[in-house]
Amino acid sequence: MNKMDRSLKNIIVVAFGFLLLFTAYGGLQNLQSSLNDEEGLGVATLSVVYGALILSSMFLPPILIKKFGCKWTITASMCCYIAFSLGNFYASWYTLIPTSIILGLGGAPLWSAKCTYLTISGNAYAQKAGKLGKDVVNQYFGIFFLIFQSSGVWGNLISSLVFQQESIKGEISDDQLMHCGAKDCFKTSTSSNNSTRPTQDLIYTLLGIYTGSGILAVLLVAVFLEQIPKDQLENSEENASIWSNFLATFRHLKDKRQVLLIPLTMYSGFEQGFLSGDYTKSYVTCALGIKYVGYVMICFSATNSLSSMLFGKLSQYTGRRNLFVLGAVIHFSCIISLLLWKPHPSQMAVFFVFPALWGMADAILQTQTNAFYGVLFVRNKEAAFANYRLWESFGFVIAFGYSTFLCVNIKLYILLGVLILSAVTYGIVEYMERGQSSEILTDKKETQGEETFTQTNM
Repeated sequence: MNKMDRSLKNIIVVAFGFLLLFTAYGGLQNLQSSLNDEEGLGVATLSVVYGALILSSMFLPPILIKKFGCKWTITASMCCYIAFSLGNFYASWYTLIPTSIILGLGGAPLWSAKCTYLTISGNAYAQKAGKLGKDVVNQYFGIFFLIFQSSGVWGNLISSLVFQQESIKGEISDDQLMHCGAKDCFKTSTSSNNSTRPTQDLIYTLLGIYTGSGILAVLLVAVFLEQIPKDQLENSEENASIWSNFLATFRHLKDKRQVLLIPLTMYSGFEQGFLSGDYTKSYVTCALGIKYVGYVMICFSATNSLSSMLFGKLSQYTGRRNLFVLGAVIHFSCIISLLLWKPHPSQMAVFFVFPALWGMADAILQTQTNAFYGVLFVRNKEAAFANYRLWESFGFVIAFGYSTFLCVNIKLYILLGVLILSAVTYGIVEYMERGQSSEILTDKKETQGEETFTQTNM
């Protein structure tokens, strides 16, 4: 097998490992608020996951990758996700909170090891083939995300197909429908869906499939993925200590532009948290039943993936600002509509339109914010992206954290407030950048003018 075939085989193994793992976790995350709604256990566990992820991302990845290498860091981290699936078999505060901490701690090393593996593999192959490293690395990331992105579709499809086996189809009463949507309050929703809750056997069947999918992911990586040689791993590592990396993340906050981008970055966590935690429970499960959560979230995943590709290409023609405006307008319209809409089973199509639009706006936000960070902070990319992950995770923690205490309409008003604040602070950053670029242009023109003046006078 030649070098390219082996390298590509390894990338495909990583991608399919992640596909199997996140087919399980993605589906389970979208069901947490509906399945474990007693005392807000589901959303509390998600808040803990992202809190543990913040702590883990600060310290763990470099330590584990250095000690065990990328392959075994990925394998061990995947086991943390399986622990969370097992915790759901007997869902209680004593099983889900510890397993969600374990999952959160495993999350950052998993993604860091994957990024390191793809980057080193791409650069190693590029060196041997006489190609540009960044081109091969981009190609490898493209292959990875092409395979990985479909996990949202499969995980949600499995949950809907399993829950559709429910033989008793309890009708949702008009009285219950009165408390769906923006009117859903924590106090009224604790008993919300006993009539449409799947049987314990079906829940066990689904968790069995998800756990099996996670175990398959671990076996695939452990058996078929090749370890990166120690010398290549050491060459790729920077000599900076963990502590200095940690300090660099916070030192980066001295940059005004980074501080101004915090609301936009946190909004990304808020809006994703609202869709997977509140929309699924207070609109879909409340008015249609839990079996529709998967189908509705497939709609989000599909439009999100397609829009990411589309807007990534479109941005070179439309420019970043126009896309940000489009995304903000879509989310603003959705939030206002969700405040006014009274969900009813007779309006089936509307339940799918919202996540489709939400997915489109989220794709703009993800692609353009990442690209904007890359353009703004060329010299401090690592510290900038560490800040991006940190503040987005904080958004998730807060959104899932207050989910059990506030009515849906209050959450929508908070979302609206953060969206408006993000638009203002983003606008200031764009204005600052515009001012700098126009200063550079005038400086260039002045120096060119001086040069031509001296040339004509010589």
